[in-house]
Amino acid sequence: MEQPEEERTLFGEEAKEEKRKRKKGEPVFKRYEQNQVMLLPPSLEELIPEKHLVRVVNETIEGLNMKALISTYEGGGTSAYHPLMMLKVLVYAYVSKIYSSRMIAKALREDVNFMWLSGMNRPDFRTINGFRSGRLKKVIDEVFGTMTLFLMEHGYVDLGRYFVDGTKVRADNNKHKVVWKKNTKRYKQKVEEKIKGLLKEIEEVNREENERYGDRDLEELGEGTDLTTEDVKEQIKKINEIIKKAPKDNKKKAKAVREIEAKLAPKLERYEEQEKTLAGRNSYAKTDTDATVFMMKDGQLLPAYNVIIGTQKQFILNYNFHQRKASESDALKEHLRHGKKIMGRYPSVVVGDSAYGSEENYAFLEEEKIGSYLKYNTYHIEKTRKYRDNPYRKENFQYDRETDTYRCPQGRSVNFKETREVKTDNGYKTEVRIYQCVDCTNCPVGEMCKRGAGNRMIQINRTLDAYRAQAKLNLESEKGIALRKQRGIDVEPVFADIKLNQNYRRFRLRGQEKVKVEMGLLSMAHNTKKIASSTE
Repeated sequence: MEQPEEERTLFGEEAKEEKRKRKKGEPVFKRYEQNQVMLLPPSLEELIPEKHLVRVVNETIEGLNMKALISTYEGGGTSAYHPLMMLKVLVYAYVSKIYSSRMIAKALREDVNFMWLSGMNRPDFRTINGFRSGRLKKVIDEVFGTMTLFLMEHGYVDLGRYFVDGTKVRADNNKHKVVWKKNTKRYKQKVEEKIKGLLKEIEEVNREENERYGDRDLEELGEGTDLTTEDVKEQIKKINEIIKKAPKDNKKKAKAVREIEAKLAPKLERYEEQEKTLAGRNSYAKTDTDATVFMMKDGQLLPAYNVIIGTQKQFILNYNFHQRKASESDALKEHLRHGKKIMGRYPSVVVGDSAYGSEENYAFLEEEKIGSYLKYNTYHIEKTRKYRDNPYRKENFQYDRETDTYRCPQGRSVNFKETREVKTDNGYKTEVRIYQCVDCTNCPVGEMCKRGAGNRMIQINRTLDAYRAQAKLNLESEKGIALRKQRGIDVEPVFADIKLNQNYRRFRLRGQEKVKVEMGLLSMAHNTKKIASSTE
């Protein structure tokens, strides 16, 4: 019995016939039918390889405590996308080098891995950006802290050794739109001088002012006194009341008042706001006022964030920012305290380069009973022959403990002069002892021994010298040598991975709170990749 046309097609009879008719040497293609109907649609689960990185992200985030993040949601109202799903999507996006909220939303529509991870949820870019910049911003420390605890609980890290280092990451800002402290100060002084000059002219006009002040200047014009916007407004208000009584006699002065009100006072107010924003810094970016101008590795001066991280086994355990200045010596205490807040305790041992080897940091580690393996700024220089053989360095002066005096290479006495108190930006106080040579007159080596005129002076910090001596013993011990080697392959490759492998050299968000979220997501993405590589 002859089969129907449909049945022959279903069982491939036509395909067999075509195969018989095909000539030798013709190309062979697999079957391709776009509109083929499937009895059972494929599952997304089947399309994800068993050891794919997206599964590691899913399992890792599932293991975190999301109580702090969930607590940011209020009860009632319309339903929201689950925060666990949103966090998974963001971390996997950063793992995949997708940082734009629009591109993340696109991936949720088109990428099988994102579809599987989100359970086919498709939040738009506004929702993604709102979650990242808004809700996650409130609890990023707690969320990242849960990852650090996860790493400790599962044996990836133990806080026995803690390697610290910093790097500069560009801010999302035009490098030419910068406010400099020195310019603000100079411009403000010019405006103050012009306002004082106009106010002094106005003061001479009115009899009521003469009766009020006599031969004295206005209080706001006292010698050495800086004008403030409030001072100017108050004084202009008084003068305007006087001018109203005799407007014809005060036309010239009214013109001066208008110049102050319309032009100079707003400028003074703007410079005052700039000084508040600077907050002790030398500069800030106009479109991201939290960003400070730093010297980058390529020699450019650019608005950036100074990121400090702590690692163990190349896992990021803690991070924070230091924006006051490029030097990180006064940032270690704040960094470690932040780490204790999210990790619950301090590490057993801290290893860092010479950027952190200050008296303040040594004292802090000693107080908190943390093992110290911090280099100091002259650690490597001291090993050079040029340093050791230089007779004019204060370290090479002969010291007599009984008389508390030093003796220079020419045999002249360098006597104790005074003790001075030194205070760091963090408020840490220390004392230095000042010694001065009794007489450097006609010294044949004066140009090599001292700078400028006068007798040679040296500063001695006994406490810092003792800390450095102990640091040197620690660094040159068997354990210290191993830790110094380990630092180079522990913390530094993390920055290389973020900047090179992840192609992340510039923050996408503005403001330190939002940048903190970005760094948290980058760190979680990095740690997830490390988990994946350690389980292969």
